[in-house]
Amino acid sequence: MSKKIGFVGLGAVGFPMAVNLKKAGFEVIGYDAFKGVYEKAEAAGLTMVETLKEVAEQADEAIISMVRDYDQNVDVIFGSDGLMTGDSKGKTVICMSTLDPDTMKQLNQKVEDESDMNLIDAGVSGGVAGAEAGTLSIMVSGSENIVTSCRPYFDAMGSNIFYYGNETGNSQIAKLINNLILGVNVNAVAEGLKLAEHFNLPQDELLNLLQVSTGDSWVVRNWSDVSEWTADATLKILLNDLTAVNQQGIKHHVTLPFSALAATQLIDSFGEGKPKS
Repeated sequence: MSKKIGFVGLGAVGFPMAVNLKKAGFEVIGYDAFKGVYEKAEAAGLTMVETLKEVAEQADEAIISMVRDYDQNVDVIFGSDGLMTGDSKGKTVICMSTLDPDTMKQLNQKVEDESDMNLIDAGVSGGVAGAEAGTLSIMVSGSENIVTSCRPYFDAMGSNIFYYGNETGNSQIAKLINNLILGVNVNAVAEGLKLAEHFNLPQDELLNLLQVSTGDSWVVRNWSDVSEWTADATLKILLNDLTAVNQQGIKHHVTLPFSALAATQLIDSFGEGKPKS
C-alpha cells in the first residue's frame, strides 16, 4: 500500500508538485478552497476531499501546506474546519509557503503551543517550470529526524534538497539569500545590455558570449524568460523578497548595500507599470 500524503493548496506551483508526488508512488490526499481545480486534480490521479479534517485523518504522517501566507496557514491548521478538527496528533505540517523568517518562527511557535502536531518549513525555488519538471530546489529546516523521514516527499518534487538546521525559519533565510543574489544579477544583466544597446551590439550575440565567459549566470541563460517578467507578477514577488532581505539586514545590523540598490533599481525599472503598494 502506498503512503498517503496530504496536500493543501493546488495552485500554479502546488498542483504540479502534488502530481509529481503521485507519479512517485504516493497517494495524494488533496484539498483546495477553489473547487474548480478538483476535476483536473482527480483526472491526474489525486484523491480530492471536501474538508481539511479529511486530509488530517487520511494522511499517514504529513500534510504539505502550499497556501499563500501566514493567515491562510493558521486557518488551514487551526480554523473551524482545520486540520486539528481531524485525527492530527503527531502528524507533521510541511509548510512550503513563502513566509518571512520571523513569521515562519511565529507559525511554528503557535503549532508547538496550541496543537499536538509538528511543523517543518521547506521553501522552494524554481517556479512553475521547476514544479512541473520536478526539479525544484527545496530548502528545509526543522527537526532533523522529521526532515529525514519526509525526505522521500522532497525527492519526488525536487532535484536539489538542502537542510539548514533545526531552527524553523532558516529555510526562508536561505531562499531570501538566493533571491537577493538573483535581484542583483537581474539588474547587472539589464545594465550590461543597456550599454550593449548604446553601441548597437547584437543582444543575442552578447548573451552567447556571457554564457561561455565569466559573466555567465542563471539570469543570462534564461534572459528570454526573465526579460518578460512583469511588475504585477514575478518582478513584484522579487521586489517583496528584496524588501524582506533589507528588513532582515536592518533588524540584525547586517549591511546589504547591493540588495538595497537592486530593490531601488527594480522599482525604477517598473516605470508606468509599478505594482500597487
